[in-house]
Amino acid sequence: MIAITDDIKNVLSVTDLVLLDIKHINDEKCKNLVGNSNKLELEFAKYLSDNNISMWIRQVLVPGYTDDENDLLKLKEFISTLKTVKKVEILPYHDMGKYKWEKLGVQYELEGLRTATIEDVEKAKKALGIN
Repeated sequence: MIAITDDIKNVLSVTDLVLLDIKHINDEKCKNLVGNSNKLELEFAKYLSDNNISMWIRQVLVPGYTDDENDLLKLKEFISTLKTVKKVEILPYHDMGKYKWEKLGVQYELEGLRTATIEDVEKAKKALGIN
């Protein structure tokens, strides 16, 4: 279980809605994508649900990384275990912030990756059973 401090509990007690990004439902793929496990974010989602705190689940759709239908079905299954999810959003990957990386002189790790299309988003929504 994650360490939910008293300060976090105080903030959550006056929070109407949490926007929770799930980077990837598959822990190994999540580690490869962002360098960290997904365990804390999934445990936090369970904590929110168990404590009757409303949430929106957001999934960034990155072609070739987070668009696998089996992974999306596992995400759907996980979401179905949560009782306080009010909305599920698909956020299509784009590279509009690439210039910020360049300005900082930092390598843009997703260089050359195609942006998500409307068709990619519709396919993901279908797998997740959302509109």
